[in-house]
Amino acid sequence: MPNIADSKVLIISTDGFEQSELEFPRDQLRSKGAEVHVATLDGKSIKGWEGSDWGREAEADLKIADADPNQYDALVIPGGQINPDLLRVEAPVIALVRAFAKQGKVIAAVCHAPWVLIEADIVAGREMTAYPSIRTDLKNAGAQVMDQSVVADSGIVTSRNPDDLKDFVSKIVEEIEEGRHNQKAA
Repeated sequence: MPNIADSKVLIISTDGFEQSELEFPRDQLRSKGAEVHVATLDGKSIKGWEGSDWGREAEADLKIADADPNQYDALVIPGGQINPDLLRVEAPVIALVRAFAKQGKVIAAVCHAPWVLIEADIVAGREMTAYPSIRTDLKNAGAQVMDQSVVADSGIVTSRNPDDLKDFVSKIVEEIEEGRHNQKAA
């Protein structure tokens, strides 16, 4: 059972991420001792969305296409409307999500980010939550949708919105410390 202080977490994102949904998990996981890397489509800094306008930049450590799932214990995908909508059409993103799922590693998605999990075809039969406007998408993809601050099912952690980030991070830590999960087939 890995300790959070010995773990490596990969956050994948692009421009338009919900500011708090990248920064809060990144900073909280780092404060707990995890090594956290941010991967972007081009390996360059990305700009967040906060309120009704562009927010702060987040530095990138690598390109998503160069990320090796064997090097990480968990994958985190921030929401916002723009970020997951752009990510879900990128083949390297979907391949990476499927690789994490196949290896039974923790995958955490908040707000609109479960769109990426739908595209990776890993939601059918799972209990999940998300931002209200995409719950029908989850249901149509075969998920059992719940309205809770955080839901975990076989290592897949989902959460609704920025108000739930404390519960989201706590569940990510718990799932990482449980170790590999016997995931349903991706």
